[in-house]
Amino acid sequence: MELMAIVLRTASLISEACRNADKLPAALITGGAVEAVAAIFLAFFVPPGGLFENHGKGPFFLYYGILVAVGVFGLGEASAGFWVAGNLADRRSVGMTILWVSILPLVIVAALGGFIIFK
Repeated sequence: MELMAIVLRTASLISEACRNADKLPAALITGGAVEAVAAIFLAFFVPPGGLFENHGKGPFFLYYGILVAVGVFGLGEASAGFWVAGNLADRRSVGMTILWVSILPLVIVAALGGFIIFK
């Protein structure tokens, strides 16, 4: 499956999960996996550029620190998806909170160069 189709499918899962609680675990698991894989891809294959270049070691380490944090958050989000699936009625509010918070790491990965994957 093409990567753009995966990202669009993930976005549609997130919007469906906001309307239908039964799709919340799938949205959490898929969204977390996509975030983690994108962060790992950027960390291994895309060197820091722009603001993170030629300004010393601080921004260089900040770039990789952000990517590690997003990767760990993505794995945690996917794990939370499995946890929410265990008892959806009682854990729905926690799952929705995690889903809404997960938009920020997705934007961060895209801002750091996640769209280079589409070239």
